[in-house]
Amino acid sequence: MNKYDIAQIALYIAALLVLARPLGAYVAAALQDKSPFQHRLFGPLERLVYRLCGINPDEPMTWKSYAGALLAFNALGFLAVFALQLFQHKLPLNPNNAGPVDWSLAFNTAASFMTNTNWQAYAGETTLGYLTQMLGLGVQNFLSAATGMAVFAALARAITSGKTDNIGNFWADLTR
Repeated sequence: MNKYDIAQIALYIAALLVLARPLGAYVAAALQDKSPFQHRLFGPLERLVYRLCGINPDEPMTWKSYAGALLAFNALGFLAVFALQLFQHKLPLNPNNAGPVDWSLAFNTAASFMTNTNWQAYAGETTLGYLTQMLGLGVQNFLSAATGMAVFAALARAITSGKTDNIGNFWADLTR
């Protein structure tokens, strides 16, 4: 390890130490819906999305309804990635003319991207078309991470309040 490697590690640790508290405070405020910056910037868009989807973000959820919403959301993501892989040969943005992915590999890939493990048993450049990679895998990378953050927020609320009759709203946690 040379001096540049050590300097890079030291700079990284320093950045973590400096940013940990302000970023933690921002995430806590955002998940508790107390961030004025977030309301000014994203509030109108967030309310529009809620209205279009018929969601009331202020409606409390029990752990059962929260889990149901989480499972339904992840099932839709799974089915979308699975279908994109099976029908990619009929979709645009496939310049390599990649054929349909075998159902077992498509199932494995969709499940791994839904759970944020992102395990791939193929060469993405030759097996998948651009649309499948962008719309399927790329989007699912963000949605699975957002799902994990939403579950963390619900778990933290349940632990701190000691109750499971209101652990927040999955849809609000997901969008924040």
